[in-house]
Parts: sequence; structure tokens; C-alpha cells
Amino acid sequence: MRALYRILDVNLNRAREGLRVAEEVARFAAGDAELAGLLKDLRHRLGALEGAFGGRWRLAEARDVGSDIGAATREEAPHRDAFALAAANLKRAEEACRVLEEAAKTVSPEAASAAKALRFAVYDAERRFFGRVKALARRERLAEARLYLVAGTRDVRGRDLARVVRAAAAGGVNIFQLREKEGATRDILRLAGEMRAVTAELGLLFIVNDRVDIAAAVGADGVHLGQEDLPIGAARRIMGWDGIIGVSTHSLEQALRAEAEGADYIGVGPVYPTPTKPDYRAVGLGLVREVAGRLKIPFFAIGGITENNLREVLAAGARAVAVVGAITAAPDVAAAARALSAGIRDFGVKTS
Repeated sequence: MRALYRILDVNLNRAREGLRVAEEVARFAAGDAELAGLLKDLRHRLGALEGAFGGRWRLAEARDVGSDIGAATREEAPHRDAFALAAANLKRAEEACRVLEEAAKTVSPEAASAAKALRFAVYDAERRFFGRVKALARRERLAEARLYLVAGTRDVRGRDLARVVRAAAAGGVNIFQLREKEGATRDILRLAGEMRAVTAELGLLFIVNDRVDIAAAVGADGVHLGQEDLPIGAARRIMGWDGIIGVSTHSLEQALRAEAEGADYIGVGPVYPTPTKPDYRAVGLGLVREVAGRLKIPFFAIGGITENNLREVLAAGARAVAVVGAITAAPDVAAAARALSAGIRDFGVKTS
């Protein structure tokens, strides 16, 4: 019976330690108070489970560190980062809970049932943790992005959209937004699914214009909303908290409101007159300067931006730009994207 209590003691400690490591990563690296609180609650549930096995003193009596051959095992290779560390420790906690469940069957069926419930709760915490990591990774890539391509089938003028996106990515584009305004929903959904596959292969963030339903259906990284589209809060409920939400803005008031309502980034423009927004008056470089001085979230200057006027847009405070025709209308898509990317880099903006 002492051996059984040693197993229970070791695995209670292993589960508690694993959860504590994940909790600290959630608190200090992810900055997620809710997730950290959940992991803390799971540790407390382990404490309650300990009582079903006679309490800490009963378990400690069975402990024999000197004869534990596991104490001399080789240490694991170092983890790449804090999130990999947490992931490994959550897996350790799950395995320990499984051992507790099996070992507890000979001591207390109720405790075994509680250990099983705890194991599934850790599985759910792991799911939430990876969702948080995914969201952080997306937003980190968003913050580092400098060149954003917006295009639909009409913009590429008879060329294959996937080939254009591939060429643009080769030239330095970091984000692709599918803007398909016309056509049946089924056709747009099919195209979005194809573009999701292409962008995933290329390592681009994939954003769908306007259509939150399609963005969610194909697992896009995010959705871009106009001023007349769904409110940010409604879009967030559909996309989930790990989805990126961008908003088109045409004034400082709109930009600040979008940030306050939870947008992850905004588009500022049109900076210059553009055929893609014929009904909108160009906002000029003044708005770029205003937004650059006030906004905390990333923004992309958009509208009529070309290689020729790129430098003045950057000088106004933009650190990233979104384009349509400057790339899609170019005879050599990759070369056009490369020229824009080089222009941003040559200005002194760090590119990913």
C-alpha cells in the first residue's frame, strides 16, 4: 500500500507543479488573468483531491526521495520559449491526473471520479491556452507586418488570383485581404477557402473583407470591416477572441472609436484619390500624422499609395501600408511588391 501512496504523492506533486508553471506563463507571458485564474482554480481542486487520499501528511509519510530512481533521470531539452514550457507542463499535468485516476480506484472510487473530472478540466485549459497562444502569435505577426495586399478577382484583371498572391508574397507582402464584393455567397466561400489554403502555405495572414460569416467559415485569421458593416463587438462574438478584426477609418474620431471598441488594427484612408474608393474623399497625409500620434494599435495607410509617393506616406508617420493597384496592376507583381517592401525598409522601418 505504501507504493500506491508514493505514486499518488508523486503525481499530485507533478500535476500541481505543471499547473503552476502554466499559470505563471499565462500570467506573465500571455497577460491573461482569466486563464491564470482558471489554472489556479485547478491547483486548488488538486488540493481538495489530496484530502481524499488522507491528506498531505499521509502522503508525505510514504515519500522516499532517496530511493526514487526518477530523481536521477536525465533532464529534458530546454524549451524554445515560455509558451512551449507551459505546453509541456500542461501535458505533464494531464498525464499525472490520469495516473491519479487509475491509482485512486483502489483507494476511493469518488476520488478516482474527481481525478477524471480534473483531467478533462486540464484538457479544456490546454485548449484555451493554445487559443491564447494562437491569438498572441497572430497579433505579433500583425504588428510586424509592413505590406498588406487587398485584392479580389476583379483587381487582378483576368490573372489567376492565387498566382498573384504567391508572387506578391515572394516580393514581401505579409498580409492578404480577399475583397470579393460580387458573386454568390457559395462562390465567395469557395474562393475564400482556396485563398485560406494558399496563404497558410505561404505564411501570410489571411483577412476577409466585410464577410464575417465567410471569414469564420474558412478559418481566416481575421476580418476587415467598413464603417457600415457589423459592429466590432458582434464580429468578435462570431470570430472569437483570437480572430483579428480590422476597421476602415476616414477620420481621427473613427480611428479612436475603433481602437476603443476593440479593433486590432485600422486602415487609414484613402490617403490619395483611388479608383477602388471612388465615393470617398481623400483624407490626405494630415490624417496619417494625426493617427500616428494618437493610436496605440497598428494602422495601415491605404488609398492610392504607390512606389512614387510611398516615402511621403512613411514620413507622415505610417509604418505599414496597404495597396491594391500598386501591386495587382503591375506587369511584374513580385517586382512591384519587392520595390514597395524595399522602400519601406530603406526608409528605416524594420521589416519582418
